[in-house]
Amino acid sequence: MRVLSGIQSSGKLHLGNYFGAMKQHIDDQHRHESFIFIANFHALTTVQDGPRLRDLTRDVALDYLALGLDPNKALLFRQSDVPEVTELAWILSTVTGMGLLERAHSYKDKVAKGIAASVGLFTYPILMAADILIYRSNLVPVGKDQVQHIEMTQDMAGYFNNTYGREVFVRPEAKLNEAAVVPGVDGQKMSKSYGNTVELFEDAKSARKKIMSIKTDSTPVDQPKDPSTDNVFALLKLIAPPEEVAEWDRRYRAPGMGYGDAKKRLAELFEAKFGPAREKRISLEKDPDYVEDVLKTNGRKAHAEAEKTMQAVREACGIVVSSD
Repeated sequence: MRVLSGIQSSGKLHLGNYFGAMKQHIDDQHRHESFIFIANFHALTTVQDGPRLRDLTRDVALDYLALGLDPNKALLFRQSDVPEVTELAWILSTVTGMGLLERAHSYKDKVAKGIAASVGLFTYPILMAADILIYRSNLVPVGKDQVQHIEMTQDMAGYFNNTYGREVFVRPEAKLNEAAVVPGVDGQKMSKSYGNTVELFEDAKSARKKIMSIKTDSTPVDQPKDPSTDNVFALLKLIAPPEEVAEWDRRYRAPGMGYGDAKKRLAELFEAKFGPAREKRISLEKDPDYVEDVLKTNGRKAHAEAEKTMQAVREACGIVVSSD
């Protein structure tokens, strides 16, 4: 079973990235044939500074490797090392109706948050579909907010196959993650775009300060609180062991607990989990040649897989590419 995952190099990775996607990606390397690409083409919709994009792309690789991704088990590579995805995106755009793209929730949400309404942002689902289809992916791990993109990819695969009368593309399916939405410090979905993140590898003092600022309601300490609506408890559920979560649930529902107590414990759990990975990342950062070798080697492997698909696509379309 081939699993395809991608993550944008558009900012420092955070708890939302980890629990919403990265943790599942790293777990999948032990169960499936995993392809994980660093989406630097996608990042161009928000990052238009060359040196910064290069640094952020490298940072994503460092983060995955520090968190336990084994490049011998999973292909970790740059999207840009397989430029055929842009070729496929164009071809898919010629069989995809405007109406499909106009229904995309993520485009409307991002524009509402102030991201420039570029053509690239509008056609983002087509490039995402190309990423998925070019590797003949069976499963794509996503949160609930991304399911629509997988459904759109299924539609585009069908449009192409029907237009050219060939079953070129495998139909991908969404692999839902239990932690679909991770709240940010302001209570919205944690996102680089919203500036409400707790970064995975920021120092303990900075992370603690952000955690202590997480938005809560004004229920007094002497009153019971509803854990199901609290942002701090939502994060505790992700990082604490089940027995501790049950104890916090009990404490929330009884008088006498302040939100500050839960925040302090969340900061401790954050450091216990990500502190050791932070040290590993510092070590990896001192060996840039190793990181680049991982990306180049796996990029070549991903490119070979993509080219197999593109040969079938070009043949179906009648596109001729001169060989050397």
